[in-house]
Amino acid sequence: MDLSLWAKLNGTIINIVTVALGTGLGLALRGRLPERMQTVIMQALGLVTLFIGLSMAGSMNKAGATLQSTAQASQPIVVDGVVIGLVGLVVGGLLGEWWRVEERLAALGDWLKAKFNGSGRFTEGFVAASLLFCIGPMTLIGSINNGLVGDSQLLVIKAALDGLAAVALASSFGIGVGFSILIILIYQGGVALAAGSLATILPNPAVDPRVLIITGVGGLMVVGVGINLLDLTKIRVASLLPALLMAPLLHWLISLL
Repeated sequence: MDLSLWAKLNGTIINIVTVALGTGLGLALRGRLPERMQTVIMQALGLVTLFIGLSMAGSMNKAGATLQSTAQASQPIVVDGVVIGLVGLVVGGLLGEWWRVEERLAALGDWLKAKFNGSGRFTEGFVAASLLFCIGPMTLIGSINNGLVGDSQLLVIKAALDGLAAVALASSFGIGVGFSILIILIYQGGVALAAGSLATILPNPAVDPRVLIITGVGGLMVVGVGINLLDLTKIRVASLLPALLMAPLLHWLISLL
């Protein structure tokens, strides 16, 4: 099926529009709400983010890998998905610290802040929104469906959720939240455009164990974003981003053994 550029990217474009509108509404509310109300809004978003992340993390329980060398044995060895996720997070986190992903993403936020005369918690809002809007199964599966067959339904649902979250984030962090649309365009749009080649690797992404392990690991990272939003401690979520590649790679390697 030969799809037009609009058919492949309409879900991403709708997502960008809702985040921009949500950011605008959040900025309009920012100066009108007392600080205690802004705090309550952020706490509500943080709690919902924790719930979404924990729900996603359960996908790791469905993503175990069987060692091929023992597949014919009476009791084949199955490596639990949680173990794969843990190793993927540790290895990915070490790589993220080595590559200084957290600092590079923050530096991008600082550059945008200086370029567009941002102020206040611009960089913090940019980083938090970029991570929240781009980590999760809706982003990956929705982008593949959109780019492969022009089905934008999942991304439209995601766009509505992201727009509401942008209102809460922008009311607290400011306009930096809106600049997360650059990350949405690059990552989500890039996956949609590459969906043709991904289809041969992931013929049924909704149940593919590699996608499930990505969903589970991503869920734990979303939990980290929620913890950061609640100011419970500082989780270096951006440094864990390489785990989204390391976990499915590890699953594939185990399946080959």
